[in-house]
Amino acid sequence: MLVDVLGLTPDETLAYGELITMPSATAAEFAAALSAFGTSPGEARLLLRRLEEHGLAARITGDDRRFAAAPPAIALGALLARQQDEVRHAEIELSRLDEAYRLAAAGRGPTDVIDVIHGEDAVRHRFEQVQLGARERVDAFVRPPVIVTSSQENSAENKAVARGVQYRVVVERSMLESQDVTVDEAIEATDAGEEVRFADSVPLKLMVVDRRLALMPLTSSGDVVGALLVRESTLLDALIALFENVWDQATPMLVGTSGLTGDVAQQLDDEDAQVLGLLLAGLTDQTVAKQLGTSLRTVQRRVRALLDLAGVETRMQLGWHAANNGWVHAGAEGQLAPAPAEH
Repeated sequence: MLVDVLGLTPDETLAYGELITMPSATAAEFAAALSAFGTSPGEARLLLRRLEEHGLAARITGDDRRFAAAPPAIALGALLARQQDEVRHAEIELSRLDEAYRLAAAGRGPTDVIDVIHGEDAVRHRFEQVQLGARERVDAFVRPPVIVTSSQENSAENKAVARGVQYRVVVERSMLESQDVTVDEAIEATDAGEEVRFADSVPLKLMVVDRRLALMPLTSSGDVVGALLVRESTLLDALIALFENVWDQATPMLVGTSGLTGDVAQQLDDEDAQVLGLLLAGLTDQTVAKQLGTSLRTVQRRVRALLDLAGVETRMQLGWHAANNGWVHAGAEGQLAPAPAEH
């Protein structure tokens, strides 16, 4: 924590942690206390001086060879306050630069609205950068093929979610069928606070950040690795409208009975709910079994129970029944697509 948050080196963190356990120490005594780490008296003396510079140690009055640790609440609190001040100043500077950027953007010509990014490394870097820079929301379409970064490798997404950025993700059904995206990954994302929905198809790969910029592939085929960065413009407005339209029609991710409403939530268990969700997303019984790591027979038994509960005979009828009777929390304007009858 001291290394990551307050900017101390690992050696300084270790030294301070040892010094607070001692009433006071000379460089020689401190070196002896750190002997397990191979610290020499000269290195110990240097560490003590560095702690003194940080305000984490002070010399004993009357004997300037001896050092004592400063109280953690006072010393570390001062470091933390200093860093918080630096962050506030950085935020003020960021706002100033952002306003200058917006004024410049108003004067851009048509060719300045879009940046073309070439090469796998450059695309990966920008893909991570825009997520790490997100403040409020990221909206994304996920569809094959996976070219630059898979869902398992997208650490920038995890970091953004951890700082409170809201993610809305629409996953194309084929990603589930190929298991490029798994139910476990979708559940993990949902548990972390993301909203995940499924659609029969999504029109393109897309990421919209804070409704201020969008990132999408240079080509739909994936033959050329490149991306387009779209700034505020009518084109960005169109991409945002496209996302909202697909999002409203997509099927919500069911991770358990918490996604169900009314009496049906009491009549099903979590695995029943997951089976229902995957059926509503259009997956076959075989694919559902693979995704849930269970047998086809078990899935078919649960599907039969769902059909009986709804009082219908086909999966198509089950989809319509679930939609018309509000079985699933669909969210704002969300709709449930009927499940296909195929096996």
